[in-house]
Order: sequence, then C-alpha cells, then structure tokens
Amino acid sequence: MNANTSTVTEFILVGFSRLAHLQGLLFSLFLTVYLLTVAGNLLIVLLISTDAALQSPMYFFLRILSALEICYTSVTVPLLLGHLLTGQRRIPRTGCALQMFFFLFFGATECCLLAAMAYDRYAAICAPLRYPLLLSRRVCVQLAGSAWACGAMVGLGHTSFIFSLPFCGPNAIPHFFCEIQPVLQLVCGDTSLNELQIILAAALIILCPFGLILSSYGRILATIFRIPSATGRRKAFSTCSSHLIVVSLFYGTAIFIYIRPKASYDPATDPLLSLFYAVVTPILNPIIYSLRNADVKAALKRTIQKMGPAEI
Repeated sequence: MNANTSTVTEFILVGFSRLAHLQGLLFSLFLTVYLLTVAGNLLIVLLISTDAALQSPMYFFLRILSALEICYTSVTVPLLLGHLLTGQRRIPRTGCALQMFFFLFFGATECCLLAAMAYDRYAAICAPLRYPLLLSRRVCVQLAGSAWACGAMVGLGHTSFIFSLPFCGPNAIPHFFCEIQPVLQLVCGDTSLNELQIILAAALIILCPFGLILSSYGRILATIFRIPSATGRRKAFSTCSSHLIVVSLFYGTAIFIYIRPKASYDPATDPLLSLFYAVVTPILNPIIYSLRNADVKAALKRTIQKMGPAEI
C-alpha cells in the first residue's frame, strides 16, 4: 500500500477529553506551567546573553538548551490549551505532520546537545589545560550546529516516513499531540516492519548520544576519584550535578517511550508519561540550573540589583 490509498485528511486528538469536568482546571494548570517554563528559560537566555561572567562554553550550551526548551514545549502546549478552552480537537493531517516534525526536531537536537554538554564537562575536568583549545568558540558553534542538523534530519526522516504510510481510518489519536506511537497505531495494514525500523532508528538516535554521555562521565568520575582532597572532589562533581539530573530526566523518559514496540502503548498511562518530558521537564531545567549553579544565582542577583537600589 502507498500514500495514494490514504483517505484520512484530519485527525482528532483525544487528549484529556475523558476528563470533561476538569477541562477548566487543566487549562489553568497547563497555562501556568507553560508561562513559567517560557519565563524561566527566557530568563536564563537573557542572563547568559547579558552577563559577562557567563560566557564560558558551558553557558553557551546552556543558553541553547534553554531556548530549545521554550521551542520544545511550545510545539505541544499552546495547541493543548486551545483544545481545552474550545473543545475543538481536530488537527489537519499536514498540521499533525508539522507538529510531529518539530517535536522530533527539537527533541533530537536536545539529545545531541546534552552529549555536547557532557563533552564540555569532560574537557573542563579531565583536560583543564587544553580546555580553551578543545572547547574554542569555533568548536562550540560546530557542536551546536551539528546538534541542530542532526535534529532536523531526525525530524524530517521520521515524519516523512510515517506520513508516507496509508491512513484509512479511524482517525482518533489517543494522545494530546501527534506522538509517533499513537499515530502509528492508525496506519492501515501490517506495520510490524515499519515499527521495527522506527524503533531501531530511535535507538540509534537516543542511545548513541547517551553512550557518549556515559563514556564522558565514566572518565570524569575516574578523574574526580583521583583528586586527593574531599573539597576538590565535591567542587568538581558539583559542576556536573545539574547536567546529570537533566540527562537522567530526559533520557529516562525518552528511552522508555521510544524504544519499545507499538503493542506496549497504553492510551491510559502513556499520555501522562508524555506530559512529563513534554511539559514538566522543560520547567525543571531552569530550576535545576538556577538553584544548583552559583554563577547563575550570582548573575541573577546582579541583574536584580541593577533594577533597583534595594539590597538583596
């Protein structure tokens, strides 16, 4: 079968329609989380862009990560808010494809960017004398550009592949956005080969950067354990702790969601898991980096002091 046999021109995002009595509460909750996510990540972007003390490679990548989180959550939450407010849950096939593309694009870019941030921590701790050379401005731009390029290829490849398959009905997606697994369930005919290809591709996209992160932290831990003083070990590890927490949250949910067969998809619980990495994780990142990073806290304090004469 090919795309010419498809008859579905629009989909219905079931989302949280079963919770009809909670639509207003859910709208208020998701709107608050979305506004806080955008504000928190935008604050980090502005702090790094304007504070001279936050110009190291680590903050170069953190600024991109915060911008990514704004884009990532903006792919799904505004549409969800519209559905909760109006009750209109239809999305055109092209709109569904675009949402899937951008969600995968930003998600895969973040996968690669987190690996680049792990390499930054490896160079800073394991090769401090060569750090300016290993993470020069040119290298940082190349790593960031490669992450964006990889994300674009992943988004385009997955989306074009899935939407070249035939959709003959039904058209109700048991999710609040056009996620791969629930959309794949609507494809006509036997999709076992397609499913295997998607899982293998997802495993490659997720596990390769994750493997690089594990390798970097293996070397980092070996270096930290060789530091003679406990104070030195704590200081070295504290520069990695925020990144480790973000990696655990992001990769933990991504591996569980994407590297598994379609038959294991549960429409009752999986959308809740998706909420975690699509809505909750983006708001946690600025909290994690601001609360656990002395430089960011100091930059925020300086910014607040510039805004008024009051002492902080």
